[in-house]
Amino acid sequence: MSVVLLRAPPDVGVASAVREGLGGERKHLPPWLLYDEEGSRLFERITTLPSYYLTRAERAVLEAHAGEILDAWGTRVDEVVELGAGTATKSQLLLRVLVARQGSTCFVPVDVSAAPVNQARARLARELPTVTVAPMFQQHEAALAALAARPTRRVVLFLGSSIGNLEPNEAVSLARAVRGCIAPGPEGTGGALVLGTDLRKSPELLLPAYDDPEGVSAAFNRNVLARINRELGGRFDLSAVRHVAEWNEPGSRMDMYLESLRDQSVPITALGMTVRLGRGERIHTESSRKYGIEDVDALLGSAGMRRLRTWTDPERRFAVHVAGVI
Repeated sequence: MSVVLLRAPPDVGVASAVREGLGGERKHLPPWLLYDEEGSRLFERITTLPSYYLTRAERAVLEAHAGEILDAWGTRVDEVVELGAGTATKSQLLLRVLVARQGSTCFVPVDVSAAPVNQARARLARELPTVTVAPMFQQHEAALAALAARPTRRVVLFLGSSIGNLEPNEAVSLARAVRGCIAPGPEGTGGALVLGTDLRKSPELLLPAYDDPEGVSAAFNRNVLARINRELGGRFDLSAVRHVAEWNEPGSRMDMYLESLRDQSVPITALGMTVRLGRGERIHTESSRKYGIEDVDALLGSAGMRRLRTWTDPERRFAVHVAGVI
């Protein structure tokens, strides 16, 4: 395996995101802030919990149908891009089948956290030595814009139901950016999207996945405030907030919050600001929308793509779709 090393960019976006999100009346923080090195480590723990079915269900789909998924891609693939790659354990299932068929490829893991990608790079070097790894430590939109400027035959993976973390307009915007990376252009370019979506189901199944009895999800959520303390000189008392996970029926999504347990004023030294939270006031940190197949079709159609094939796990909890450009 040949490895292309890219240095993670300075966290210039963290300060502006925190200032904007905590400076208004309805406080919120963008989901990507959850995934620093510690947050990524905690999320990897979440994926192994008995109550967190998503990773196991998606992995079951990929293990059972990897060959069919590759068949839906069509011709040779020169570049496999994974948005929010993390440790890339699920995408490796596809990469293994791909290199067995064509010998080699380039894998481009896109992530805001370098630590899990470095783990993936080391593992792939041992297990799939004909894969060239070229990480991009950027947010998705910036990476997709850079990739679109160099057309090739590429497949974009967006697994783990990460599309559900986006607001509907953000999901459409990202899907359009993906289309720009896989649209047919000069001879030999174009490609496909592989999209993972969590399917609608009973809140009784959903709630434990986002508020596990072991408390790992709570630690993961509170870590965003610990990150502000570490990187921006915040003074958040993590014992003064609680993790809240709620099912939002009208929005067909799970919503995550940090709720203040008392009135408090929290200075953030690097920003020269003080965040005031009333007892019971919440900071929204993440949402996870649950899709129906018709929702997937509507999303893809609005971005100029269409669903080619869909696979689900035996319990129909999770779906993996392959889409192409209309």
